[in-house]
Amino acid sequence: MPAPYYVSPEQIMQEKEDFARKGIEKAKEVIVLEYRDGILMVAENPLTTVFKISEIYDRIALAATGLYPDYEALRYAGIQGAEVKGFTFNREDVTARWLANQYSQQIGAIYRQPDAKPLEVELLLCEIREDSSSNNRIYHLSFDGTFWEDNEYTVIGGRADEIAGILEAEYSEGLDLSGALQLAARTFETIETEVDEVDRYQVTAETIEAAVLDETRNRRKFKRLLPDELSEILSA
Repeated sequence: MPAPYYVSPEQIMQEKEDFARKGIEKAKEVIVLEYRDGILMVAENPLTTVFKISEIYDRIALAATGLYPDYEALRYAGIQGAEVKGFTFNREDVTARWLANQYSQQIGAIYRQPDAKPLEVELLLCEIREDSSSNNRIYHLSFDGTFWEDNEYTVIGGRADEIAGILEAEYSEGLDLSGALQLAARTFETIETEVDEVDRYQVTAETIEAAVLDETRNRRKFKRLLPDELSEILSA
Protein backbone atom coordinates (compact mmCIF):
# COMPACT_ATOMS: atom_id res chain seq x y z
CA MET A 1 0.00 0.00 0.00
CA PRO A 2 1.56 3.34 -0.99
CA ALA A 3 2.29 5.88 1.74
CA PRO A 4 -0.17 8.79 1.93
CA TYR A 5 0.96 12.02 0.27
CA TYR A 6 2.38 14.41 2.89
CA VAL A 7 2.13 18.18 2.77
CA SER A 8 3.77 20.18 5.53
CA PRO A 9 1.61 22.58 7.59
CA GLU A 10 3.83 25.44 6.47
CA GLN A 11 3.16 24.68 2.81
CA ILE A 12 -0.60 24.40 3.43
CA MET A 13 -0.71 27.81 5.13
CA GLN A 14 1.42 29.40 2.42
CA GLU A 15 -0.89 28.07 -0.28
CA LYS A 16 -3.91 29.36 1.64
CA GLU A 17 -2.33 32.80 1.91
CA ASP A 18 -1.45 32.88 -1.78
CA PHE A 19 -4.97 31.79 -2.72
CA ALA A 20 -6.66 34.47 -0.59
CA ARG A 21 -4.31 37.24 -1.73
CA LYS A 22 -4.89 36.44 -5.40
CA GLY A 23 -8.63 36.70 -4.86
CA ILE A 24 -8.38 40.04 -3.06
CA GLU A 25 -5.96 41.46 -5.64
CA LYS A 26 -8.73 41.17 -8.24
CA ALA A 27 -11.21 43.07 -6.06
CA LYS A 28 -12.18 46.70 -6.51
CA GLU A 29 -11.10 49.05 -3.74
CA VAL A 30 -12.88 50.75 -0.85
CA ILE A 31 -11.60 54.02 0.63
CA VAL A 32 -12.51 55.13 4.15
CA LEU A 33 -11.84 58.73 5.21
CA GLU A 34 -12.51 60.64 8.37
CA TYR A 35 -14.13 64.00 7.65
CA ARG A 36 -15.37 66.87 9.77
CA ASP A 37 -18.64 65.28 10.87
CA GLY A 38 -17.78 61.62 10.79
CA ILE A 39 -16.52 58.82 8.54
CA LEU A 40 -16.98 58.55 4.77
CA MET A 41 -16.85 55.18 2.98
CA VAL A 42 -16.49 55.08 -0.81
CA ALA A 43 -16.31 51.92 -2.94
CA GLU A 44 -15.75 51.40 -6.63
CA ASN A 45 -18.91 49.46 -7.41
CA PRO A 46 -20.81 49.82 -10.71
CA LEU A 47 -23.18 46.98 -9.75
CA THR A 48 -26.65 47.94 -8.53
CA THR A 49 -27.38 44.51 -7.05
CA VAL A 50 -24.47 44.31 -4.60
CA PHE A 51 -23.54 46.56 -1.67
CA LYS A 52 -19.96 46.68 -0.40
CA ILE A 53 -20.86 49.15 2.38
CA SER A 54 -23.55 48.34 4.94
CA GLU A 55 -24.91 49.39 8.30
CA ILE A 56 -24.26 46.96 11.14
CA TYR A 57 -25.54 48.79 14.22
CA ASP A 58 -26.28 52.26 15.59
CA ARG A 59 -22.77 53.68 15.19
CA ILE A 60 -21.09 50.85 13.26
CA ALA A 61 -20.71 50.18 9.53
CA LEU A 62 -18.95 47.49 7.51
CA ALA A 63 -17.01 48.07 4.29
CA ALA A 64 -15.83 44.95 2.47
CA THR A 65 -14.12 43.76 -0.67
CA GLY A 66 -13.31 40.37 -2.10
CA LEU A 67 -15.73 37.50 -2.75
CA TYR A 68 -19.29 38.71 -2.24
CA PRO A 69 -20.81 35.50 -0.76
CA ASP A 70 -18.02 35.40 1.83
CA TYR A 71 -18.42 38.93 3.13
CA GLU A 72 -22.21 38.90 2.81
CA ALA A 73 -22.31 35.96 5.24
CA LEU A 74 -20.09 37.90 7.63
CA ARG A 75 -22.29 40.99 7.32
CA TYR A 76 -25.38 38.99 8.23
CA ALA A 77 -23.64 37.31 11.17
CA GLY A 78 -22.40 40.69 12.42
CA ILE A 79 -25.87 42.24 12.36
CA GLN A 80 -27.38 39.24 14.10
CA GLY A 81 -24.68 39.15 16.79
CA ALA A 82 -24.89 42.90 17.42
CA GLU A 83 -28.67 42.83 17.78
CA VAL A 84 -28.55 39.91 20.23
CA LYS A 85 -25.84 41.54 22.34
CA GLY A 86 -27.56 44.93 22.34
CA PHE A 87 -30.92 43.42 23.33
CA THR A 88 -29.49 41.05 25.94
CA PHE A 89 -27.21 43.58 27.62
CA ASN A 90 -27.03 47.21 26.55
CA ARG A 91 -26.78 49.00 23.20
CA GLU A 92 -23.57 50.73 24.36
CA ASP A 93 -21.94 47.31 24.79
CA VAL A 94 -21.99 46.80 21.01
CA THR A 95 -18.70 48.27 19.78
CA ALA A 96 -16.60 47.90 16.65
CA ARG A 97 -13.74 46.49 18.72
CA TRP A 98 -15.97 43.75 20.13
CA LEU A 99 -17.27 42.93 16.65
CA ALA A 100 -13.75 42.97 15.19
CA ASN A 101 -12.78 40.32 17.73
CA GLN A 102 -15.82 38.22 16.77
CA TYR A 103 -14.96 38.45 13.08
CA SER A 104 -11.30 37.74 13.81
CA GLN A 105 -12.16 34.49 15.56
CA GLN A 106 -14.56 33.41 12.82
CA ILE A 107 -12.27 34.25 9.89
CA GLY A 108 -9.19 32.89 11.64
CA ALA A 109 -10.87 29.59 12.52
CA ILE A 110 -11.75 28.99 8.86
CA TYR A 111 -8.27 30.00 7.73
CA ARG A 112 -6.59 27.53 10.09
CA GLN A 113 -8.67 24.53 9.07
CA PRO A 114 -6.39 22.42 6.83
CA ASP A 115 -9.19 21.27 4.51
CA ALA A 116 -11.17 24.56 4.32
CA LYS A 117 -10.94 27.29 1.69
CA PRO A 118 -9.92 30.60 3.28
CA LEU A 119 -12.34 33.50 3.01
CA GLU A 120 -11.36 35.80 0.15
CA VAL A 121 -12.26 38.97 2.03
CA GLU A 122 -10.81 42.15 3.46
CA LEU A 123 -12.96 44.15 5.85
CA LEU A 124 -13.12 47.57 7.47
CA LEU A 125 -15.24 48.03 10.59
CA CYS A 126 -15.98 51.70 11.21
CA GLU A 127 -17.42 53.22 14.38
CA ILE A 128 -18.34 56.88 14.81
CA ARG A 129 -17.33 58.51 18.08
CA GLU A 130 -19.93 59.11 20.78
CA ASP A 131 -18.90 62.71 21.40
CA SER A 132 -15.97 65.11 21.03
CA SER A 133 -14.17 63.49 23.99
CA SER A 134 -13.79 60.15 22.14
CA ASN A 135 -12.33 59.10 18.79
CA ASN A 136 -13.59 57.46 15.62
CA ARG A 137 -12.51 53.83 15.20
CA ILE A 138 -11.51 52.07 11.97
CA TYR A 139 -10.55 48.40 12.31
CA HIS A 140 -8.90 46.64 9.37
CA LEU A 141 -9.42 42.86 9.16
CA SER A 142 -7.35 40.60 6.93
CA PHE A 143 -8.23 37.25 5.33
CA ASP A 144 -6.37 35.33 8.06
CA GLY A 145 -8.28 36.89 10.95
CA THR A 146 -5.64 39.39 12.06
CA PHE A 147 -6.83 42.95 12.61
CA TRP A 148 -5.43 46.33 13.52
CA GLU A 149 -6.64 49.91 13.89
CA ASP A 150 -6.13 52.58 11.23
CA ASN A 151 -6.40 56.33 11.68
CA GLU A 152 -7.77 59.12 9.45
CA TYR A 153 -7.91 57.04 6.24
CA THR A 154 -7.38 53.53 4.97
CA VAL A 155 -7.92 51.41 1.85
CA ILE A 156 -8.76 47.78 1.07
CA GLY A 157 -8.65 45.97 -2.26
CA GLY A 158 -6.21 45.04 -4.99
CA ARG A 159 -4.46 48.39 -5.43
CA ALA A 160 -4.66 49.47 -1.80
CA ASP A 161 -0.96 50.32 -1.45
CA GLU A 162 -0.96 52.62 -4.49
CA ILE A 163 -4.15 54.37 -3.38
CA ALA A 164 -2.85 54.80 0.17
CA GLY A 165 0.24 56.49 -1.27
CA ILE A 166 -1.94 59.06 -3.06
CA LEU A 167 -4.02 59.70 0.06
CA GLU A 168 -0.91 60.14 2.16
CA ALA A 169 0.09 63.05 -0.06
CA GLU A 170 -3.34 64.65 -0.44
CA TYR A 171 -5.39 63.92 2.69
CA SER A 172 -5.80 66.66 5.30
CA GLU A 173 -7.81 66.88 8.51
CA GLY A 174 -11.01 68.89 8.70
CA LEU A 175 -12.39 68.10 5.24
CA ASP A 176 -16.11 68.61 4.81
CA LEU A 177 -18.19 65.86 3.20
CA SER A 178 -17.92 67.36 -0.27
CA GLY A 179 -14.14 67.70 -0.04
CA ALA A 180 -13.70 64.16 1.30
CA LEU A 181 -15.86 62.62 -1.44
CA GLN A 182 -14.11 64.61 -4.17
CA LEU A 183 -10.74 63.49 -2.81
CA ALA A 184 -11.82 59.84 -2.95
CA ALA A 185 -13.11 60.31 -6.50
CA ARG A 186 -9.89 62.00 -7.65
CA THR A 187 -7.89 59.19 -6.09
CA PHE A 188 -9.85 56.53 -7.97
CA GLU A 189 -9.46 58.49 -11.20
CA THR A 190 -5.72 58.90 -10.65
CA ILE A 191 -5.10 55.24 -9.89
CA GLU A 192 -7.11 54.09 -12.92
CA THR A 193 -5.13 56.42 -15.16
CA GLU A 194 -1.64 55.84 -13.72
CA VAL A 195 -1.75 52.15 -12.81
CA ASP A 196 -4.21 50.71 -15.33
CA GLU A 197 -3.38 53.26 -18.06
CA VAL A 198 -7.02 54.05 -18.79
CA ASP A 199 -7.65 57.23 -20.79
CA ARG A 200 -9.96 59.87 -19.32
CA TYR A 201 -11.43 57.67 -16.60
CA GLN A 202 -14.12 59.55 -14.67
CA VAL A 203 -15.86 58.63 -11.44
CA THR A 204 -19.63 59.11 -11.58
CA ALA A 205 -22.60 58.34 -9.36
CA GLU A 206 -23.04 55.14 -11.38
CA THR A 207 -19.52 53.83 -10.77
CA ILE A 208 -19.23 54.28 -7.01
CA GLU A 209 -21.12 53.50 -3.83
CA ALA A 210 -20.82 55.83 -0.84
CA ALA A 211 -22.15 56.10 2.70
CA VAL A 212 -21.35 58.00 5.88
CA LEU A 213 -21.42 57.59 9.62
CA ASP A 214 -22.59 61.09 10.54
CA GLU A 215 -22.22 62.15 14.17
CA THR A 216 -24.85 64.89 13.71
CA ARG A 217 -27.60 62.32 13.10
CA ASN A 218 -29.71 60.80 15.85
CA ARG A 219 -29.29 57.25 17.20
CA ARG A 220 -28.66 55.59 13.84
CA LYS A 221 -25.61 57.31 12.37
CA PHE A 222 -25.44 55.46 9.03
CA LYS A 223 -26.64 57.17 5.87
CA ARG A 224 -26.24 55.94 2.31
CA LEU A 225 -25.57 58.68 -0.24
CA LEU A 226 -28.07 58.49 -3.08
CA PRO A 227 -27.12 58.92 -6.76
CA ASP A 228 -28.55 62.46 -6.90
CA GLU A 229 -26.47 63.51 -3.90
CA LEU A 230 -23.34 61.91 -5.37
CA SER A 231 -23.87 63.60 -8.72
CA GLU A 232 -24.33 67.01 -7.10
CA ILE A 233 -21.12 66.71 -5.06
CA LEU A 234 -19.02 65.23 -7.87
CA SER A 235 -20.08 67.92 -10.32
CA ALA A 236 -19.31 70.78 -7.92
